[in-house]
Amino acid sequence: QVQLVESGGGSVQTGGSLRLSCEVSGYTSGSNCMGWFRQAPGKEREGVAATYIGTGSTYYATSVKGRFTISQDNAKNTVYLQMNSLKPEDTAIYYCAARPGGYCGSWWLSAPYRYWGQGTQVTVSS
Repeated sequence: QVQLVESGGGSVQTGGSLRLSCEVSGYTSGSNCMGWFRQAPGKEREGVAATYIGTGSTYYATSVKGRFTISQDNAKNTVYLQMNSLKPEDTAIYYCAARPGGYCGSWWLSAPYRYWGQGTQVTVSS
């Protein structure tokens, strides 16, 4: 059974940092695309970042580029999202997702991702 478990969410003030973790079990994330998405109240889910496990290539939404960093630890089957310089508009539930296949094309689209975590809340106060 495939499970993606996020952790690391919480409440911080503007300018603060958090590191989210996504531990994957029952599924080898190698040569697959792992993504982070977020959904704020009343808004659609949006892609935040993704990484292609095979090469370590990374992709970011414009709104987080330069502030967020996605990384992987293959030995731990874990993907991380380091979030710095957080802003109130980053407040959302953050989800990690796994997409089988050999590439991260159109990584920001949620439909191709087969497995999803339960989400972790990130709240940034001004």
